[in-house]
Amino acid sequence: MKSLGCRMRSAAMNLGLSVCAIAAAVADAHANGLVPRSLGPTSRAMVTVEQSYPAGTIVIVTDKRTLDLIISGSRAIRYKIGVGRDGFRWSGTVRVGRKEEWPGWRPPAEMKARSPGLPNLVPPGPFNPLGARGIYLYRGEADTLYRIHGTNEQSTVGGFASSGCFRMSNADVIDLYERVKVGSTVIVK
Repeated sequence: MKSLGCRMRSAAMNLGLSVCAIAAAVADAHANGLVPRSLGPTSRAMVTVEQSYPAGTIVIVTDKRTLDLIISGSRAIRYKIGVGRDGFRWSGTVRVGRKEEWPGWRPPAEMKARSPGLPNLVPPGPFNPLGARGIYLYRGEADTLYRIHGTNEQSTVGGFASSGCFRMSNADVIDLYERVKVGSTVIVK
């Protein structure tokens, strides 16, 4: 039996539509767990932070556009991140509520109100703005709708571009995803 990607490529040849070729790439990405694009650069570096935190804590400093994963005391792995644009930055303490590989993206109602043309769902793959991994941030038992996630727009990492989420290169978010546990504290400054 042919894979979904093979069947879609056959349909693309029969129909001669470039749209089907794009759909085949998305299907292959979903079926194989890979995005047919670069995962982007890695920015991680071992650093000493000014204040000690428990191991496993994530400390995000939005003004510096950095995310530190505390390894022990004041030692951390630092990643470059993209943060919220003007009017969308926030601070506080939350926790990792859940994690997902190759997540689908459903724009929140507030975002759809600002941009009515957004789809209801973007499936996993190269066109999904959440990229390779999603780390979902909760306050208590409630989903904040903020995420630490990969991106399909690498140029936004290191900038002020999101609606409050924290963007990382796909290579970096895969690394962080493997290291962080559900329940970990996330401090956003």
